[in-house]
Amino acid sequence: MPTIVVEVMPKAELLDPQGKAIAAALNRTGRGTFDVRQGKRFELRTDADVSDELVASVREIAEEVLSNGVIEDVVGVHVIEDSTAAPAESAVV
Repeated sequence: MPTIVVEVMPKAELLDPQGKAIAAALNRTGRGTFDVRQGKRFELRTDADVSDELVASVREIAEEVLSNGVIEDVVGVHVIEDSTAAPAESAVV
């Protein structure tokens, strides 16, 4: 069953308090100094064949429903043909 993964991140120009808190925790625990931004990942599984039209529809859903366009950007829409595959094996569309 194909899975379409949508990734949403805070806009780069906005403060990311969750990312700052994670970065501070990593630094406090001695795990290194990192710049962290926290986003959201949505997985939409479908029985339908994944076509360009379906991906375009999901991108529209991502822009209108899954993200807040004022403070977030949709940064990725990836198709994983086999839902057991790791995201690194997915195709970016």
